[in-house]
Amino acid sequence: MAEQRSKWNWEVSGFEPRKWSSSSSTTTTADNDDGYRPGRRYSISAATALAQSELSNQSVASKLQKLQDKVKLAKEDYLELRQEASELSEYSNAKLERVTRYLGVLAAKTRKLDQFALETEARIAPLINEKRRLFNDLLTAKGNIKVYCRTRPLFEDEGPSVVEYPDDCNIRVTTGDAALANPKKEFELDRVYGPHVGQAELFRDVQPLVQSALDGYNVSIYAYGQTNSGKTHTMEGSSHDRGLYARSFEELFDLANSDTTSTSRFKFSVTVFELYNEQIRDLLSESGDALPKIRMGSPDFFVELVQEKVDNPLDFSKVLKAAFQRRGNDPSKFNVSHLIITIHIYYNNLITGENTYSKLSMVDLAGSEGLIAEDDSSERVTDLLHVMKSLSALGDVLSSLTSKKDAIPYENSMLTKVLADSLGGSSKTLMIVNVCPNALNLSETLSSLNFASRARNAVLSLGNRDTIKKWRDTANDARRELYEKEKECQDLKQEVLGLKHALKDANDQCVLLFNEVQKAWKVSYTLQSDLKSENIMLADKQKIEREQNAQLRNQVAQLLQVEQDQKIQIEQRDSTIQALQDKVKSIESKLNEALHSHDGRSTLGSELGSATLSNSKATGDDMESPPVTKKLEEELKKRDALIERLHEENEKLFDRLTEKASLAAPPQLSSPLSRGMLNVQSRDLGRNDSRGQSMEVPSSLAVTADKTDGTVALVKSGLEKVKTTPAGEYLTSALNDFDPEQHDSLAAISDGANKLLMLVLAAVIKAGASREHEILAEIRDAVFSFIRKMEPQRVMDTMLVSRVRILYIRSLLARSPELQSIKVSPVENFLEKANTGRSRSSSRGSSPGRSPVSYVDVHVQGFKVNLKPEKKSKFSSVVSKIRGLDQDSPRQQITAGKLREINEEAKIFAVGNKALAALFVHTPAGELQRQLRSWLAEHFDFLSVTGDDASGGTTGQLELLSTAIMDGWMAGLGAAIPPNTDALGQLLSEYSKRVYSSQLQHLKDIAGTLASEGAEDAAQVAKLRSALESVDHKRRKILQQIRSDAALLTLEDGGPPIQNPSTAAEDARLASLISLDGIVKQVKDIMRQSSVSTLSRSKKKLLLASLDELAERMPSLLEIDHPCAQRQISDARHVIQSIPEEDDGLHEQSHARKPSTDFGYGTETDVAQWNVLQFNTGSTTPFIIKCGANSNSELVIKADSKIQEPKGGEIVRVVPRPSVLENMGLEEMKHVFSQLPEALSVLALARTADGTRARYSRLYRTLAMKVPSLRDLVGELEKGGVLKDVKS
Repeated sequence: MAEQRSKWNWEVSGFEPRKWSSSSSTTTTADNDDGYRPGRRYSISAATALAQSELSNQSVASKLQKLQDKVKLAKEDYLELRQEASELSEYSNAKLERVTRYLGVLAAKTRKLDQFALETEARIAPLINEKRRLFNDLLTAKGNIKVYCRTRPLFEDEGPSVVEYPDDCNIRVTTGDAALANPKKEFELDRVYGPHVGQAELFRDVQPLVQSALDGYNVSIYAYGQTNSGKTHTMEGSSHDRGLYARSFEELFDLANSDTTSTSRFKFSVTVFELYNEQIRDLLSESGDALPKIRMGSPDFFVELVQEKVDNPLDFSKVLKAAFQRRGNDPSKFNVSHLIITIHIYYNNLITGENTYSKLSMVDLAGSEGLIAEDDSSERVTDLLHVMKSLSALGDVLSSLTSKKDAIPYENSMLTKVLADSLGGSSKTLMIVNVCPNALNLSETLSSLNFASRARNAVLSLGNRDTIKKWRDTANDARRELYEKEKECQDLKQEVLGLKHALKDANDQCVLLFNEVQKAWKVSYTLQSDLKSENIMLADKQKIEREQNAQLRNQVAQLLQVEQDQKIQIEQRDSTIQALQDKVKSIESKLNEALHSHDGRSTLGSELGSATLSNSKATGDDMESPPVTKKLEEELKKRDALIERLHEENEKLFDRLTEKASLAAPPQLSSPLSRGMLNVQSRDLGRNDSRGQSMEVPSSLAVTADKTDGTVALVKSGLEKVKTTPAGEYLTSALNDFDPEQHDSLAAISDGANKLLMLVLAAVIKAGASREHEILAEIRDAVFSFIRKMEPQRVMDTMLVSRVRILYIRSLLARSPELQSIKVSPVENFLEKANTGRSRSSSRGSSPGRSPVSYVDVHVQGFKVNLKPEKKSKFSSVVSKIRGLDQDSPRQQITAGKLREINEEAKIFAVGNKALAALFVHTPAGELQRQLRSWLAEHFDFLSVTGDDASGGTTGQLELLSTAIMDGWMAGLGAAIPPNTDALGQLLSEYSKRVYSSQLQHLKDIAGTLASEGAEDAAQVAKLRSALESVDHKRRKILQQIRSDAALLTLEDGGPPIQNPSTAAEDARLASLISLDGIVKQVKDIMRQSSVSTLSRSKKKLLLASLDELAERMPSLLEIDHPCAQRQISDARHVIQSIPEEDDGLHEQSHARKPSTDFGYGTETDVAQWNVLQFNTGSTTPFIIKCGANSNSELVIKADSKIQEPKGGEIVRVVPRPSVLENMGLEEMKHVFSQLPEALSVLALARTADGTRARYSRLYRTLAMKVPSLRDLVGELEKGGVLKDVKS
């Protein structure tokens, strides 16, 4: 230690030694010339120097004390912040785990709901198909072709009406022909609507056909009649009273929404075309060529039309509006052309695989008037002829269908060809005949009604009344069955709706939980930001403390200089005293010569007087000199001791500050290395953990395994938060609050205590195997405290105590492999037959599967089972002989008294028997009882089962006897013998100590291996340091668990202590690695500063001096770390010495003239978190820039090298501050930007230098504001005017 101390260099510039005045130096010279003043001058100067030295020492001591107080406060603040960060991290992790677990439960519920919904839809599908079939049968029974008649209202100048309405199915027309006997002609149709009937009432009768179209059948609706009879109004309607177009699609849309499920859906598309002069014009073809097309017509003849997809009634209205606009506004053309609007319906079911297609065609026919006027043009005549042809062909088709002819004339007209698949077969057809009620249009009205009668001629061949009744009954039955199916479908839909609501609630809960997770992450991010700022503050404090330490070192150097000057003065004064003594001797010799001379007596007298005077003064000086010298030597010794103490204290302070600097260098809280460093900083320098000595601290059992550390956590320490449950909280409160004094008798106390123990067992059983360890850990403290509190009173059921103890020990075994390998004695070693000695040993104890580790000695005292065969009396022999039983085989009937006796003997045998306790813990209860029954059957022949006795109950006696022994042993193992606890409690304590000792020794072995490994480079130094810190952290965690569990299972008789092996060598290597890491990082920083082409002379000298200072710190390292430090320092020295140097003035001039172009190479680019921004200039594809901050609070970006392909991969660069571009020209700025990603150049460069600076200033602010740690820097730059926009 003295050699190391002597190698420290305390000569630091900053404090100069006190200068002596010229007058004092002159006086000293005069004193040297005078023969009798040197002694007094000497003593006065020494006293003054001592006073000054004491004052300086006091000031240094006070500053040291203040510095130590500041360091202590900084450490306390740091520890508090670290504790708070740890608690918040544990809270956020626990909350996140709870949310994740609840999300899993919700996901499982969601999957179940989806499965149930699929099953429900699978059950609904056949019902829906049956409903559709019945509904179609009902419509078919009523007729596939229906004819309705609608009369428009009379206008003001049209005169009286010639139409009457006897009922809803008949219409009567007054012909006005007097020649006829009955001038009124009556027509019977399916439905007749008068002028007062609106669109809604008409649509109510049309709605079943729309439903049939959705069920998968083709439906066509025709509006027939003369011009101005109301056909277009019936189909299109008006803005306040919509027609069949809009109402039909809305009905389809509503029915589809009600029937759509997660596995089935409907899609709709529309085609609109016009038929004019037997030519088809697609009214949607002009909307776009990209739309899909569909074929309409029969397989022999079809046309391709554009279909446009519609998702809602609004889209349908837009499509119709566009088609009507393309049709034009010529009324004369409308009257002679047919408008066909078809809605195509597609249905898909994922479960049944059903795919259906149907369509609903709505046709606004041309006017049916057939009279050709003389003044009509040839074009008009042609149009009318084509209309008459198509209407006549339509009538022929309908007549053939109603008459059920074999040949249907579809080919007579283009209209019937296109709509052939909607006419006949299973299709439904509705003809709405529109008539005018005035007398002027009487002939056209009669013609239209005759056409309707022709179309309806044989829709239903009703025949007589019996046929009518038969069809009516069939319709009623179909309607009734349809109603039942609809009701069943409605119930299933309600059930599906409820499932959907439950699923929606589950999704809402998932959203809420996700929001909570987001909040937890925000809190965690805020905490990390706060910790980072606190680390920056601590680094600043550490810098200030370093500066103060440097000042103290300067003061110590000044004191050493003063001490050296004082030693020189003492040597000078010693030489002066020696000269005076030589002078006195010369005078004495002269005096002797004068005494022998007789010639010069007078001269002798004068010389004698002067010599006497001089001699007396010299003698006085000589007498005065030894005390002064002695005093000065004492003062110097005190000063040396003080300086020595200052050396030692400064060394300690320097070591601590160096360690703190090395720990605070990488403030990355998220890495395991930084956590290890923080643990090392909080390490106690005293290390008074009683290394190498045994610790008299009993351990407790393990309930959970610490998977993170790789070691088994025996119990959860008090600092860790245990998961709480309602059952655990209730049991903990009940066990802690149980007060025996509140009960009247011992019976009441016993009843209450046993109930609590049974509640504990019930809670563990209910928790199940997955959560058994958690509930045991939660109530552990309360259970053990309760058992120790109630043991002296002896009121607890010891069997319950044993069961609780076994639960905890088996939980410890499940998590401790070293305990699972323990070998216990077999059950045969614990049993022996009365009066025969120990039973023969079994081979099961030494099976190859057993571990050679033995817990107990095989020579244990056995439990004597006292059973004798029953002696039969003569009377019983006679009875047995009469009953035909075998008299040779004795039978043993075990009585209840005998069972109680064996049970009590077994209990007494098990009290305090740790070997038996180990047998119970390591062997399942069923296996143990089976082995016990086998032993009893083997050693007591009268209890064995043979032949005829198999059904006689001997097996029951073996069961009773083995159960009595097992219960007795269980009760005895839970019985305590004061002052000791029960056998299971002692076994629990012993197992816990084994686990703790094994873990500590394992960590000792790992640390020893790491401590003997050499470090070659900086990465290996950091890796070794991190590994040793991790091992030390785990060891301290185990020691903390031992301390926290000291009072849980304390045994009165002590027991073997926990062995805590010494780690002095490992700690010394860790301290050496910490110092070496600090040296390596400072060398790296020096290399970063020297990564330039040239260095100024002063800069180079300063860097070499820094390397020399690092070399002087090497004695604090161990010998194994010297080669690495020497290699790092020598490499850095060689690099710096090889860099050319130039004068300071030239270097500064060139540095100011030439901008720095290696922003990303020589500076630190380690970024903890990247923030992503996307830029879109409009002229190029969007590009991404990632920004962050390094440890020097500089803006760092990461982006592709080029914007266009090939991009060249991502590069990382430090972005210069806007102040760097202040005095640059445009070309110089381009040169600077060429070293950065191309994206930055595109965003920053402008046509002028001022414009570039302004754009770069705004870009720098945008990037820096994205990084939270640089927002304060942006504020400072804005205040200083650096980020002020400069516009060209």
